Amino acid sequence: MASNVLTVVQGHDHPLLLSDSLAASSLHWIAGHEPRTHWVYAAKTRYRQPDAPCEIDSLTGDRCEIRFGEAQWAVTPGQSVVVYESNVCLGGGIIS
Repeated sequence: MASNVLTVVQGHDHPLLLSDSLAASSLHWIAGHEPRTHWVYAAKTRYRQPDAPCEIDSLTGDRCEIRFGEAQWAVTPGQSVVVYESNVCLGGGIIS
């Protein structure tokens, strides 16, 4: 929380709980190399969440920007994002 502000909203489906993109750092790619940008992958920001179609918009060193095809619920800084291609886990990072 860079600005030290906590926002509280009512309801599970409040628009402020939805994110169509995220930034991640502390990246670790299991294959040992970075995936391609602007390619359709799937990602999860929660353990039991269904795969969410996404694209990696930018990838520079230890940071990436991921854009989802559909807004995702409660994308939370400090949690992990995991990226898949089909059933293969490519790796992931920590949501900024």
